[in-house]
Formats: sequence, C-alpha cells, structure tokens
Amino acid sequence: MLINFIHWNVNPEIAHVFGLSIRWYGVLFALSFFLGYFIMIGIFKKENIPLKELDRLTTYMIVGTVVGARLGHCFFYEPSYYLSHPLDVFKVWEGGLASHGAAIGILIALYLFSRKSQKPYLWVVDRIVIVVALSGFLIRTGNLMNSENLGRPTDLPWAFIFSRTSDIPRHPTQIYEGISYLLIFVFLLKYYYLKGGQPRQGFLFGMFLLLIFGVRFFIEFLKEPQVDFERNLALDIGQLLSIPFVIAGLCLLLYPQWIRKSKTEG
Repeated sequence: MLINFIHWNVNPEIAHVFGLSIRWYGVLFALSFFLGYFIMIGIFKKENIPLKELDRLTTYMIVGTVVGARLGHCFFYEPSYYLSHPLDVFKVWEGGLASHGAAIGILIALYLFSRKSQKPYLWVVDRIVIVVALSGFLIRTGNLMNSENLGRPTDLPWAFIFSRTSDIPRHPTQIYEGISYLLIFVFLLKYYYLKGGQPRQGFLFGMFLLLIFGVRFFIEFLKEPQVDFERNLALDIGQLLSIPFVIAGLCLLLYPQWIRKSKTEG
C-alpha cells in the first residue's frame, strides 16, 4: 500500500531586507521574548510588583538565554572545533544554539537578578519557567521551519519528508517536543492562577524541570544524533544533560515532603 507521507519543503527565510536574511527561526525566537514579556506583565501586576523590575529581569533573561544557548552548543556538541576556532563562538548568525546551555545560562542570570533585586531565587524561577516553556514551543517550531533536529526514519503515516535535507520519511520530533512544551506551558500558567499567584515555592520550577527534560529525554530516542560521536553512546548528549535537570526537579518536588516526614518522625 502506498503511504502518502507529509512532504515538508518550507523556505526557512521569510524575506531579505537591506541584504539581511529574515528567518522564521529568528522571528519565533524574538516572539518568545515578546509574548513572555506580556505574560510576565500579568504576573507582576497580580503581585503588585513594579514593572521596572520586569524590564530589568527581561534584560537578564535575554543575555542569559543567548549566551548560554550559544556556549552550550559550542562546548557540549562541538568543543574541539570551537576550542580551535574561538572567535567563531561569536558567529551566532551561522546557527548553533543548545537548549541545555540556554537553561544553564537562564539559571545563572536569574541568580544574579535575584541578588540584585533581593527577591528569593525560587520566587523568580517559579515564574520565569512559565514563559520559558512557551519559548520551548516556539523554538521547536523554528527548528521545524529550518528542517533541522531531524527524527529517525519511520513509516508512520504522519512521518515528514524534509525535502531540503533528506528524502527519507522521519519522525517530526520538532512537533512532538513543541506540542509537549505548549501543554506544559498551559499547565504551569493555569496552576499559577489557580493558586492565586502564590504557588508553593519551588513547585513550578520542579514541575518544569521534571516535565520539560523528562519529555526531552524520551523524545531523544526518536532523534538522529546531532554529532557523529553520539552514535557510539548509549545515551546521546541531550539525554545525558537532561538527567541532572530531572533529578533536580524531583528533589524540588519531594523536599517539602521529606521535611514534613522528618518533623513527624522527630
């Protein structure tokens, strides 16, 4: 029986303006900050926090995300090349961003912001992870528009043939991840408002780490290796980097229970 797979041949470039290429990925990446800012306005207003604090937080987030994502790609996936060509680290326009690096960069940036603003670290990250989950959806959509981060071959009827890079039907793992992140975003945002803007400290952060990186870990089994040396590994780099985040999420979720149990037994 002939199976009609989905042929994907979207041009990653939207237009050229003054010699510069405007790409879907860049637009979606910028949109993640734009939408995140307006969601955070609602959160800050609900908790009666001056919006000037949000402007400062946004600056920390942008720097932490871009620097972390770029350095993560360079040193997690291609360390030998970039150690030999250090100036190429700054060529962000050539592509190469890693979500795990972005996560580390964001966590560091938020720590610096919490010190500067004198707000508890967990208070900050509990609210930021809501919009970071939405950003994950938009960035994976950007990967889809770039026909990158390809899945492994499959004969499932919803397989994509990414005509720009391959003629083999593959898992559309960008869609799998993107939809998962969108659902996680909806859950986190809804939970925040159900708790009246005062969720238990660390809960949203813990759920974010557990769900986002748990999803990432399992979907990696359906992805092609990003670099050749991963083919010889039992788990790829994305999975190995996800494990500590999942463990951290579990610890954040279970820590209050351990405290209550120790008090009861004491």
